[in-house]
Amino acid sequence: MSDDQAEIRLAGSVGQVAAADWDALHDGTNPFVSHAFLTLLEESRSVGESSGWTPAPLLLSDETGLTGALPAYIKQHSQGEYVFDHAWADAWHRAGGSYYPKLQIAVPFTPATGPRVLTRDSCLAPFLLRAAEQVCAQNGLSSAHATFIDPAQLPLFEAAGWLLRSDIQFHWQNDGYACFDDFLAVLSSAKRKGLRKERRAAQDGVTIRRLTAADIKEHHWDAFWHFYQDTGARKWGRPYLTREAFSLIGERMADQVLLVMAEIDGTPVAGALNFIGGDALYGRYWGALLDKPFLHFELCYYQAIDAAIELGLSRVEAGAQGGHKLARGYAPVQTWSAHHIVHPGFREAIADFLEKERAGVASEQLWLGQRTPFRKDQV
Repeated sequence: MSDDQAEIRLAGSVGQVAAADWDALHDGTNPFVSHAFLTLLEESRSVGESSGWTPAPLLLSDETGLTGALPAYIKQHSQGEYVFDHAWADAWHRAGGSYYPKLQIAVPFTPATGPRVLTRDSCLAPFLLRAAEQVCAQNGLSSAHATFIDPAQLPLFEAAGWLLRSDIQFHWQNDGYACFDDFLAVLSSAKRKGLRKERRAAQDGVTIRRLTAADIKEHHWDAFWHFYQDTGARKWGRPYLTREAFSLIGERMADQVLLVMAEIDGTPVAGALNFIGGDALYGRYWGALLDKPFLHFELCYYQAIDAAIELGLSRVEAGAQGGHKLARGYAPVQTWSAHHIVHPGFREAIADFLEKERAGVASEQLWLGQRTPFRKDQV
């Protein structure tokens, strides 16, 4: 495909694209790049307006129709990204520049690895990445950032000259376990006893239900909204999703949702929201109205492991950060982002920083990998 055969435009929303056309650009295994998920964020006003996330998807078309897209946003801040560039922004402002606005190629508020260049054919990726660079140049944006990139797509960004950055998450890997006890069997004796003790304490006096599809009713979302609000207020300062977003998730994506709810005497007191992918369970949000020891671990980590085994999924991605996941059988895994910096001098400074940071991340991953709870003959 040559430049004169392609048309690239900056759209105002993913909702301007037909669902079938958008979803033909990915394999459907990652729920977060789906038309349903991205448009429910728009329609629920979780993005847009005053959120600081202005939808700006880049669309590539030819005579056959839509052939590629970048799920992109104009950002006025660095909130909700989970790849932290605040120090870069501060440095650029001290130098007299304006770091914001910037272009963010990502799924808002979602630190889950997935495809960021959506195409019928990967040979079209250079056109889209070049277009993202041109959007920055033509609109005075300091930079473009693609976060939580599927490792298989890293060569696309590297070939385009974008700077690569790594970080660490904690994922649970399913090594063919038939049940939770099979998983426990590969842990050291002390860790195995500790996990069983935590589960007993968390489940004492509590009824735990795993809900999906038609089992999820609006009253479950009402309860979960309160949990989400409480956690958001304590942890982040403000929750990102609106109440309407949860109703739309239930309406449009219920088959891809696993909602774990804890009840005491029939009253919901805590919950964890997961999304079911083609080969992974993605833990997203949790909250509770009481402080019960180990309930967080039970709902977010152990129930997720149980569900992944039952569903035959190969892993659980439990979200950003959280070294406490290590002791619960979640191992350190590298995650990746890519960055286009417009100003040559600023780019050079960030490249130097990233080279040092990558060495530190690799060292940390090695250190963490030696401290997993597995038996020595299983490592």
